[in-house]
Amino acid sequence: MRPFRIPRLTSVTSKNAASITPRNAASITAKSITAKSITARSAATVTAAVVAAAALAACSGSAPSHPAAAAAGIGAQAKAPPVYYLALGDSLAQGVQPNAAGISVETPDGYPDQVYAALRRSHPTLRLVKLGCPGETTVTMINGGICHYGSGSQLKAAEAFLQQHRAQEHSANEHRGRVLLVTLDIGANDPEACSGQPSFSQLAVCAVKGIPSAVTHLRTIVDGLKAAAGPDVRIVGMNYYLPALAEWHHGLSGRAVAWTAEKLAATFNALLGQVYTKAGMKVADVFGAFQTSDFGTHGAASPRNVTLLCQWTWECAAAPRGPNQHANQAGYHVIAREFLQAADLS
Repeated sequence: MRPFRIPRLTSVTSKNAASITPRNAASITAKSITAKSITARSAATVTAAVVAAAALAACSGSAPSHPAAAAAGIGAQAKAPPVYYLALGDSLAQGVQPNAAGISVETPDGYPDQVYAALRRSHPTLRLVKLGCPGETTVTMINGGICHYGSGSQLKAAEAFLQQHRAQEHSANEHRGRVLLVTLDIGANDPEACSGQPSFSQLAVCAVKGIPSAVTHLRTIVDGLKAAAGPDVRIVGMNYYLPALAEWHHGLSGRAVAWTAEKLAATFNALLGQVYTKAGMKVADVFGAFQTSDFGTHGAASPRNVTLLCQWTWECAAAPRGPNQHANQAGYHVIAREFLQAADLS
């Protein structure tokens, strides 16, 4: 991730539920979505999961006093319409991490997968739909250009999916199911001048051009999602951790860059939060969870924020895996926790 950037493209995953990816999303949204820069995982259709669970529960208990009624109950569970969790954004929304060769690849350990696993305990028919696109910016999410979607862009694909599953259509289209949750992380890739190992001049350009543009486009994205989803769908937006804190390890100039980048990231994340809050959305406070503003050492060799960044991302890892801005499995767990807390659905 760049100073405060993050991630990219798609799938519907579940161990016991149907998978939906840019490649097979047409079966659900009537829109064909395929990955351009990253090959989407093959979709797996899982059937009869609810039936099997119900049958197991019936076998483990005492014999029902009304077998016909019990069978009817099992049938009703089997026919229950699905509910959906739609994950949108950049590479973080695809769980991207570096492999042993140092190549960033999609993994099943991202925050959407962990949020899905937690929510499915109380929503057994839940399905995960991942439309994120590694490298996505607010501009490309609106207009397309990085990952290929049949409808033209990630935003249009998301809007089509949400419109097809609007709550008010359930009475007439019960079989379609409804959307329980939408998560969004976008904007970290916009400040291009802040990528890599930023200098003071790059940070200045980022502050003047990158951040205001990202915030403006984020408003367009949020407005489109809210209009398509309707008033009953929970949408949670995310702010970002700061990979540039790793510059702290590179001498006095690196420490100055880390300190300056934190001030800029704090402003950027506050602006993201304002957009989300004004739209009536909740905010997953990843910036806070990573304690990004805490430069205190607390008796350790490095500041708290630098220590946590190194603990929860690949940014401080040795080559070939590092340095890599993406979260590791533990970091994605922290992000998932923030989304779950903000969504308050469990």
